[in-house]
Amino acid sequence: MPSKKNLKILFVTSELFPFMKTGGLADVSASLPQELTAMGHEVRIVVPKYGAIDTRKAKIHDVVRLKDLSVKLGEKEVVFSVKSSFLPSQKVRVQIYFIDNEEYFGSRKSLYYDPVSGLPYEDNDERFIIFSKSIFELIKKLGWIPDIIHCNDWQTALVPLYHRAIYSEDDQCKNFRTLFTVHNFEYQGAFDISAFAKLGLPPEYLNDNNLVHEGKLNFLKAGLSSAHVINTVSEGYRREVLENNGLSLGMKDLLISKKDKFYGLVNGIDSSVWNPDTDKFIAKNYNSKSLPNKLINKKVMIERFGLVYDPETPVISVISRLFDYKGIDLITEAFEKIMTLKVQLVLLGTGDRNFHKIFDNYAKKYKDKFACYLGFSDELAHQIEAGSDIYLMPSKHEPCGLNQMYSLVYGTVPVVRETGGLADTVTRYDEEKNTGNGFKFVNYDKEEFFEEVKRAVNLFQKKNVWANIMKNGMKADFSWQASSKRYVDLYRKVLAND
Repeated sequence: MPSKKNLKILFVTSELFPFMKTGGLADVSASLPQELTAMGHEVRIVVPKYGAIDTRKAKIHDVVRLKDLSVKLGEKEVVFSVKSSFLPSQKVRVQIYFIDNEEYFGSRKSLYYDPVSGLPYEDNDERFIIFSKSIFELIKKLGWIPDIIHCNDWQTALVPLYHRAIYSEDDQCKNFRTLFTVHNFEYQGAFDISAFAKLGLPPEYLNDNNLVHEGKLNFLKAGLSSAHVINTVSEGYRREVLENNGLSLGMKDLLISKKDKFYGLVNGIDSSVWNPDTDKFIAKNYNSKSLPNKLINKKVMIERFGLVYDPETPVISVISRLFDYKGIDLITEAFEKIMTLKVQLVLLGTGDRNFHKIFDNYAKKYKDKFACYLGFSDELAHQIEAGSDIYLMPSKHEPCGLNQMYSLVYGTVPVVRETGGLADTVTRYDEEKNTGNGFKFVNYDKEEFFEEVKRAVNLFQKKNVWANIMKNGMKADFSWQASSKRYVDLYRKVLAND
C-alpha cells in the first residue's frame, strides 16, 4: 500500500461547482480535488451529466472507448457513456468524467427534485444505483486503478457496498479502499424496500441490518456500514451525531460501532475567491494591516442598502438560507430587542416565505436601521462580508458552515451558536485574557442569543479590543491547503486500515 508516495484518488460526487450546485458539496467537490492535485496527487472526479450542464460551455467531449457501457438495474440493462472535461482552474488540471445517460440524468434540469412539483424524483433510487455501478465499469474500462475512492453523501453511498459485496475479489478493484464522507446526516436516501430488487445483490443482503433502516432501504446506512473509513465535516458535528440519535436520524448506534473509523475534518474555503486582499467584488481591498480600508467597504455597502453611513454604528449582517435550522426563527424572535441597540442590520437570503413576509414588514417598520435583499447575489454577499462589523449565524445545527469562516477572514466578527463546525471554528472572546475571535452562546434560546449580540455591540465601542478580535479571526488558516493536508493524512489511514 502507498505510504508517502503520491496517491491516485477517484472523487465521486453528485454535484460539482461550477457545473451544478445545490449546496456546499459542490464547492468541496471542486476545491478539494484542486488542492490535492496541487500537492502532487493524481485526482479524477466522477459526476452525473445532468441536462442543465451546457456541453459546449463546459468543454465536454466524447471518449470513444468509454461509449455504450452498461450496467444492470434489476433485470433491466441500462446503457451509458462517459464523457470528459477538466475543472476550470488557473492552477491545475483536474480531469472530470461525466456519466451520461439521457433517461436518468440528461433529461433532468434539476439534480434531485422535480422543479414543477418540488418533490424528489420518483426514480432517485434507480438514478444513483446506476451512477454507483457505473463507477466500477469506468475503472475496469480505463484500467486506471485508484488507491482511494472518496465518496460523498447518500448519492454515492452504494459504491462502498458494491465494492465489498461484488468487487472485493475482482483483480482490478479489490485493492483500492473507500472513504465515505457525510456532509449532512439529514439527507439519507431512504427508499421503499421493494427497491432492493434493483440493486443486484444476493437475497441475504435484504436481511442485512446494515442496509435497512426503519423499514426502508437506506443508502446512507449502506455507505456507513460498508466503507473502510467514514468522516463528516467537522469534529463538533461528529461529536454531536455520536451523542444525539435525533441529529443523525437514528444512526447513532451504527456510528458508535464505527467510532474508531469515524473522523471529523473541517472543510476549507477557497482563498482565491474569499480573500479581502484580492476580492474583485468589493470597493476597496484590505487585510489585517490595512483595516481602515474596511470602512470604505462599510460605507459603500450600507449606502447601497439605502441606509445612512455612520462609522460609530456597528453594522450587523445575515447572509443565509431563511429556514429554522439556520436559526432564522431566533433572529426574528430577538429582532425587536436588537433594534433597541445602536446598530444597523442588513440581510441577504431566500427561503421560507413566512420569513420573507416578516423581514419585509421589519424593513418598513425599521427603515432607518434595517434593510434586506430577499434573493441571492454572490457579488452582494462579498460586499456584505467586507462591509459589516458583526455577522449572525445562530444555527440549530451546522455540520461545518462556511459563512462564519468567510466572516472571520474578512474581519467581520461572528456571533454563533456552539454547534457543529461553528463550535470548531469560532472561539468566544475572553475579555480577561484578550483571546478569541468571535462570540458564542450555547442554548438555542432567544434571550441567550440576544445577550451575546448585545455583548458584541458593547465591545465594538472599545476600538482596540475590537481590532484585536478582528485580527484574531483574520490570522486563522481556513484555506483548502490546510484542509487538504488533513484529508491526505486520512487517506493514508484508510490505506493502512486492512
